[in-house]
Amino acid sequence: MRLARTITFWTLAVALLVCHLIVIQHSLTARFWEDEAFNLTVPLNLLDGLGYSSDGALSGSVITPFDTRISTGPTVLLPVAGMLLFGGDPVISARLVPVAFWGLLIAGLAVLGGRLAGRWTALVGAAVPLAFNGMGSYSPIQGPADLLGEIPAAALLVWALVALRRRPWLSGLLVGLAVQAKLIAFLALPAFAVAIWARSPGRGWARIGQTFKRGWLPLILAGVPTLLFELWALVSLGAPGFIDHLRALKAFLLGGGQHVAPTTVSQKLATLSEAWFVPAWASWITSIAVVALIVGGIVEVRRRGRLKRQAFMLATAAGVGALAFVGWWSTASHTPLWVRHPAPGVLSFFPVLVIVACWGARELASARILRGEQATAIDGQATVAEEPVNLRRIAGGVLAAALAASLAWSVAGHAQQTTLPRNETLATQRADVAVIADWVERTDTEWLAAQPWGAAVAPIVMSGAHVGLFDAPAMRDVPRLTGMPCDTETLVEASRYRVCAPPSR
Repeated sequence: MRLARTITFWTLAVALLVCHLIVIQHSLTARFWEDEAFNLTVPLNLLDGLGYSSDGALSGSVITPFDTRISTGPTVLLPVAGMLLFGGDPVISARLVPVAFWGLLIAGLAVLGGRLAGRWTALVGAAVPLAFNGMGSYSPIQGPADLLGEIPAAALLVWALVALRRRPWLSGLLVGLAVQAKLIAFLALPAFAVAIWARSPGRGWARIGQTFKRGWLPLILAGVPTLLFELWALVSLGAPGFIDHLRALKAFLLGGGQHVAPTTVSQKLATLSEAWFVPAWASWITSIAVVALIVGGIVEVRRRGRLKRQAFMLATAAGVGALAFVGWWSTASHTPLWVRHPAPGVLSFFPVLVIVACWGARELASARILRGEQATAIDGQATVAEEPVNLRRIAGGVLAAALAASLAWSVAGHAQQTTLPRNETLATQRADVAVIADWVERTDTEWLAAQPWGAAVAPIVMSGAHVGLFDAPAMRDVPRLTGMPCDTETLVEASRYRVCAPPSR
């Protein structure tokens, strides 16, 4: 039986690795879309000697230092700039950085699962991110290679949990780096405060005192990456420019940068329940099973008087973290129905909850109860007989089976999704862009205006020109790239896109 279990485990581990590789390859060759392209302008401008600046397509279409509309931060974009130094295709080079963070995310979850409940739980932890489907909105996460900050932030948050047990200072620093990967990651701070409290000894006020004693250094270090970045901005922009930068940052954080019809809590929760590779009803059942297994496991071990501190810490931290992200997003009526917003918390804390649920299932499976006061004598020594708690074990087994089925269904669904035909890929974009890039180089065109914001943005960045937005005053005399027929003279045409002369010509 031990050999059979080992063979089964490694067979599933290899199958899971193959699934991850298929998903990564599919993501690397997916369409390079506008948010990725806009993020890429920062490392491109940095290497061109323009500083940490975007093309400012959403900020007046002028080179914009420390653009607050770029919420993906230097934790991601500075390594991208380093990758671009090696040459090669800029898109693939840039996308390899998020892929590396995806690998860190999977490895971190496997470490947490293995520490808590053994190798099978490590396998489950490494599989859970594949269950998430970020494609279902206008602003998607196409896959692990997208040049976005959500997956890197999630990976850093998971490794902050890994480091918390022995190196709280490193945990705080990793949280700070997560914030500078994606600003919304600052919502994870309450989760790590609770995690430090859960690992602190004592009770009552003594425990609170120990929490402050253990937490002050991680808290300071969590702010160091942001402090360094803002000092960089202050030195680069000067005092007046820095004040304007802070005002723009405040407006972006409070307003979300989007102007949409107000959304409701029920709409947000429905959207989140559909963001998985299983039907919405299955995601709700899985959520109930996860919560029930966590609660059942904690109750069972407390009944035995030996609650494992690591399990309690992960359960409370992940619970608070998940509630912080989902709670904020669901009640923020000014934000659209995009699962990208809570994605750092979903991709980090939801898998940890599943890991704790697996631990709970294992504890329920081993449940025993004393058979009253009955005792028997064996070899002259008194012993107390035990019998299985059938109800607990059956309930735990059913819930664990439901969780395993949902996870297997999700992973299979994600792998199957990679076989579907795609309207546009990175290869088809390159074919179109080659014609436009040749024209940009021959005419020494510095700027192109996207008309409108959307699919036209990425071809401009890939062509080597700076990207602006067609209705910005600075773009009045700039040629426009569009997927629609030109109202003015067509300057160059590819199969999907064309460059039109500016209206003023």
